[in-house]
Amino acid sequence: MTFNLNENERIDDLLAGGLKIIQNNTEFCFSIDAVLLAHFATVRKNYCGLDLGTGTGVIPLLLSPHIKHVDALEINPVTAEIAERNVQLNKLEDKICIKQGDLCQIEQYYKPKSMDFVVSNPPYRQINQGHINLLDGVARARHEITAKLDDVVKAASYVLKYHGRFAMVHLPERLGEIMVAFHKYKIEAKRLRLVQPKRDKSPNIVLIEGVKEGMPGGLTVEPTLIVHEDNGDYTRELLKYYYPDRL
Repeated sequence: MTFNLNENERIDDLLAGGLKIIQNNTEFCFSIDAVLLAHFATVRKNYCGLDLGTGTGVIPLLLSPHIKHVDALEINPVTAEIAERNVQLNKLEDKICIKQGDLCQIEQYYKPKSMDFVVSNPPYRQINQGHINLLDGVARARHEITAKLDDVVKAASYVLKYHGRFAMVHLPERLGEIMVAFHKYKIEAKRLRLVQPKRDKSPNIVLIEGVKEGMPGGLTVEPTLIVHEDNGDYTRELLKYYYPDRL
């Protein structure tokens, strides 16, 4: 299949089993956060799940070899259309379904208790925090313009089956709010991992996974993940994400 790219678009190599991804320079391009979440989430071959706020669909692409099926919901029609073309580009129509829609209206798209797992790389910052990018798509991806943290956790809880799993990547500074939202929507936090850009830097990412209606307690705090060596190269653990057969 031949793909004609639109203006400002490019095709990148995901360095994962030959997967490719179309990205638009004027919209939000995926970062390492999405890669970290895809490797952190607990999934199984027979699982069906949902990615809330999928962007251009990078997380479903990375999860596709490890699950039965994944739906992906995206409010931005531009990036949702790119995500759909990414599914076609990688010939994964049988495993990934893209829907353009608002996660705050989750009940319009999905039945309750219908998913084995949910993942989300949501907007990190409240509207009153940080510089809001003049590019609309970038602003919506970084700031809580269309959905707040509470909305994301609520939507995840709605679609999760009993003991289904919800994995999310976010900012460590908002961990308190995350725990409150998890408790509010009956998701028990079970795994947590902090991510540091370098060994001498404070964590700037948190990965967290909870179980719908799980038993209280039992939170496992995993060893901190270091992204870069002192010289700027990826650490061995990060390289395994991209080159699992070489290390």
